Amino acid sequence: MYDNNRNIKALPRMRTVPEAAAEIKAADPNTAITEYHIRQLALQGVLPRVKAGRKLLINLDTLIEYLTDPTAEKFQVHNTTAVKGGIRRIV
Repeated sequence: MYDNNRNIKALPRMRTVPEAAAEIKAADPNTAITEYHIRQLALQGVLPRVKAGRKLLINLDTLIEYLTDPTAEKFQVHNTTAVKGGIRRIV
């Protein structure tokens, strides 16, 4: 993780969904953001995620950016598939 001048760049703060929810809860004890909501944002493609085995990792800074402005263009999901996860016809 180096930039062009061979300086160390900041590493992304990757967290599991429960860890991210705990950090949000620690910053704001009265938050209504839940683990379930964060997980759904990642699974729906609103937040980028990384699979590490069975764990789902998200960038904590990106989550905070989303919570600050959920209408930003980078968080808009453009669904191109007609049916995803539906029942397909057996022929």
